[in-house]
Amino acid sequence: MAKRKLSRYQELSGLENVIELEDYHPETVSPHRGRWCESVFGNDAPLILELACGKGDYTLELAQRYPNINFVGVDIKGDRIWRGAVEALKNKLTNVRFLRIYIDHITNYFSEKEVDEIWITFPDPYLNEKKENKRLTSPMFLEKYRQILKNGGRVNLKTDSPELFFFTMEVIEDQKLIIVSKVLDVHGSKHDVPNMDILTYYEKKHLEDSRTIYFVSFKP
Repeated sequence: MAKRKLSRYQELSGLENVIELEDYHPETVSPHRGRWCESVFGNDAPLILELACGKGDYTLELAQRYPNINFVGVDIKGDRIWRGAVEALKNKLTNVRFLRIYIDHITNYFSEKEVDEIWITFPDPYLNEKKENKRLTSPMFLEKYRQILKNGGRVNLKTDSPELFFFTMEVIEDQKLIIVSKVLDVHGSKHDVPNMDILTYYEKKHLEDSRTIYFVSFKP
């Protein structure tokens, strides 16, 4: 397993749809910042991010459904990104890229008002209260999303963690943010929220364990 991971890490830099910088200092600024669609995708289509994308299950499926939108899956784990990147190349998804960075450096890679929408699917809920700031819907991260999202841009959270979901709802209430849609049981209730039928690797496992899936879309 270790040899396989090492091999994938070595292959990662050679994949044409993967962008990774060797320097992860907070001062690092991407040369694509402010011009992702132009310099990376060669168009002026909308730009959607999936944060902590893992294997990029949502990124890949959304890219197939919406070929006229650009998608970037963001994660730090190269082994997982490799899987998504190879799958995207296999399916000739030219509207997909993967970015290997720490998410707390996101504003160094995307400029103000550059991103149309953000997806966060089944991230680590960091259940230890001492690590609340690491949750991807904590006030610290929402401030970063506010900077890079266009006016009216939204954040979509899909999770099996009630702790993370209700933590997020508290943050939304405290900051008086606008909720676009909310589903307390994605697969056990009626709703008209699109793209909820996309199942990630982890979501499938959670459903096998009869866990409830929560969703909220809001404007930060």
